[in-house]
Amino acid sequence: MWRRLIGLLLVSVCWAVMAAAVSLAVSPKSTGARTVSTPRCTSAGLSVLQNLSAGTVISVTVSGLPAACGGATLQLTVNNGVANSSGSATVPGAGGSVIVTLGTPVAVTFAEQTDLVLVGP
Repeated sequence: MWRRLIGLLLVSVCWAVMAAAVSLAVSPKSTGARTVSTPRCTSAGLSVLQNLSAGTVISVTVSGLPAACGGATLQLTVNNGVANSSGSATVPGAGGSVIVTLGTPVAVTFAEQTDLVLVGP
């Protein structure tokens, strides 16, 4: 008899909790995400030249960097589809060019991808 009463009480509490949850209002504007525009030091095209040694890319020279990018950190990754390597360098205060040395040389292949990101200044 007591078991039935306790069981009935638990079922009643569960239904009350579910009924309260159903009555909660949900706002479509409260996703928690936000968009922030990020300023850029340049939108111009940059020159990217791979420096080779014995059939591998050992470093990359990036030029055409404006003075507005001075002090930024240039992060670069070379990917040949099998292996990849990355490195970083600081852009000189007056802009110009910078050489990014890769952590590990990457073999030259028919198709390679070089990605670069400027962080800062």
